[in-house]
This record gives sequence, structure tokens and C-alpha cells, in this order.
Amino acid sequence: MSVIVVSGATGRLGGRVARALSERGVEQRLLVRDAARAPRLERAQVAVADYADREAVRRALDGAETVLMVSAAESADRMDHHRAFIDAAADAGVGHVVYTSFYNAAADATFTLARDHWATEEYLRAKGLTRTSLRDNLYADFLPMLVGDDGVIRGPGGDGRVSVVAQDDIVDAAVAVLVDPAGHAGRVYDLTGPEELSFAEMAAVITRVTGRAVRFHDETLDEAYASRAGYGAPGWQVDAWVSTYTAVAAGELAGVSADVEILTGRPATSLEAVLKST
Repeated sequence: MSVIVVSGATGRLGGRVARALSERGVEQRLLVRDAARAPRLERAQVAVADYADREAVRRALDGAETVLMVSAAESADRMDHHRAFIDAAADAGVGHVVYTSFYNAAADATFTLARDHWATEEYLRAKGLTRTSLRDNLYADFLPMLVGDDGVIRGPGGDGRVSVVAQDDIVDAAVAVLVDPAGHAGRVYDLTGPEELSFAEMAAVITRVTGRAVRFHDETLDEAYASRAGYGAPGWQVDAWVSTYTAVAAGELAGVSADVEILTGRPATSLEAVLKST
């Protein structure tokens, strides 16, 4: 049986994929940085490696046919980590890399981190690896975290629309590709929810489901940077936070794809359904 490796298995997305594969009785290898935090799953081995450690990753991927490459934690040197991981995958002779990318990834994307995802996809292509890209839109599960203590979502999002996607839908889509990788070689899938909503509309959904009054305040760019200055975050990270909203305003996160349903065999989950399930 071919070996499936799941990276980021201690994280929310990788961990859910690992559990879903285990429930299906699939043999897998969990790639983690800390073995003590690895989920204890049937038919799962554990390999320890940091993305930046090319040789350790190569050993962890040895003999793997298919690898789920969950994008590394956001950092200034994220692309260095991605390149090291991909180099290791090529060194190990991995047959197929399934990468968790971002919706409308492009070299000139407004959302700064979407540029990293584009560069990662291009590096996979340049290394000659068989690949599938899962381009996730913003997580629907994450929306409540954007609400401040005062019940306000703040950002320069304007009237732009975004088709937020449920993490569980991403998990199910990833599992569908991992268990039948040949049928998805070279494909790019846009993973979205079933509807595109403005921030004001999403605030209304949160209000309706949770009973907490939530509204959206459309900040100017100056206001957006000022309101985030107190976090003491590095400039690249603040740029990423702000450009999440400006990408929505630019229309780059709008549009509804059928790819979740194509991969999972069921309709994508709405924001309302996600909120009701949490």
C-alpha cells in the first residue's frame, strides 16, 4: 500500500485530515515538530521534522507516495521553509504533493500572503513534482475571531464579497484527493463556500446565529494600520492583516466554486451552518 504523509498533523487542518484518514482505515505517517503533541491514531506512524530542516524532512518523507503539504506557519521566512520542504520531497522521490494554497494566489495578489502561495505552487512546478493545489478561501470558522470586544469587525473591506469556506469542507476535499491522487494530478481546486458575502452581511449572520450584536466598520487604510499598531506585530504581518481586507475590497476573494461539491459529493457548508455547529 502506498504511504500517505500528512504534515502539520498537530495543527487544526492537518490534524483533522489525519483523523479523517484514520477513520477510513488509511495507513499514514504524521509529520510533526513535536512527537509528544502528535495525535494518537490507529494505523499512523509519527515522523519528526521541521520544515526548514531539509535532511530531516527528506528522511520523514522517505518512501512516501503522496504528501499533504500544509502551508507553514506565517512568518517572514515562510518561503524558505516551503522551498526546503519541497527540495526534501524531490530528494525523497515523493510521487505527488497536495498543497494547501490560497484562493486566487498570484504573484501580484493584493493579499500579501497569497503571493507566497503562488511562489510555492511555482516552486513545486519548477521542481517537476506531480502536484495538486487546494486553493482555500478565508476560513468561515475564523470569522468570529475578527469580531472585537466591542462587537465590531474592522477593516478596509468596503463592499467587497468573500466566499468563506468551512475547514471541514477543506478536510473532506483533501482526503478525497489523498486517497485517489492520480485522478487529481496537476489540478488546481478553488475551495469556497456556497455563497459570497460582504463583511456587513457576515456580521449580520453572526448576529443572527449567536445573538451577539455584531457590525462591520469599513476602515480607511490609515485607520486599519493605526488600529493594529498596538499589537507590536512586525510590518510584514500587519501588511498581511490589512491586505486580507483590501483583497476583499478589490474583489479577489469573491466568486463561488463548485469544487467542494465535486470533490466531496455534497454541497459546500454555509457560514450560518458553520457557526451553528461551533
